[in-house]
Amino acid sequence: LHMNALNQVELPILNLIAEHLHCPFLDFLMPLITALGDHGIFCIALAVILLIPKRTRCLGLTLGGAYLIGFALGNGVLKNLTARIRPYDLENALFTADQLLVSALSDFSFPSGHTLVTVEAATVLMLRCRKPWGYIASVLALLVMFSRLYLYVHYPTDVLFGCLLGILFGYLAVKIVPMLYARAAAALSRRLAK
Repeated sequence: LHMNALNQVELPILNLIAEHLHCPFLDFLMPLITALGDHGIFCIALAVILLIPKRTRCLGLTLGGAYLIGFALGNGVLKNLTARIRPYDLENALFTADQLLVSALSDFSFPSGHTLVTVEAATVLMLRCRKPWGYIASVLALLVMFSRLYLYVHYPTDVLFGCLLGILFGYLAVKIVPMLYARAAAALSRRLAK
């Protein structure tokens, strides 16, 4: 499907959510939930905090590695390659930019960066920590994913692909970063022993 045709196929799903699920409580809650993914700040802060203690340093680096991959490929390449306009910018959209519960965004829609960064965090924590942190992060990621649809700033496929890419990039980071960290630590140890 051409992107414009796909937009028109997915818009009714967003309209259905807007018409049947919007209520004062969720109107208050969803902007707060979605803020967990704003510019990746919360997730980046988590990675930085984990870098401080030696026992969690590799985990912090792994999260940071996942975010870098996601930012470079998701936000840097795919968003500009697809150049998909936001739902609220469509002519027949239910909401316009000035009617949103959050500020309108200046970048493109595909994939969802909020979904990408929170799912990367959830994937890394599930693979490296398990419970309870992996489960908590997974629930928060699911809430962020729903918030992007509820707030009318992403199409379902933006969120779906953001999720799939987040799982992939998180998995790659878990496989690659600890190996590089161990090699760097071993090289430093050998150098200090001389």
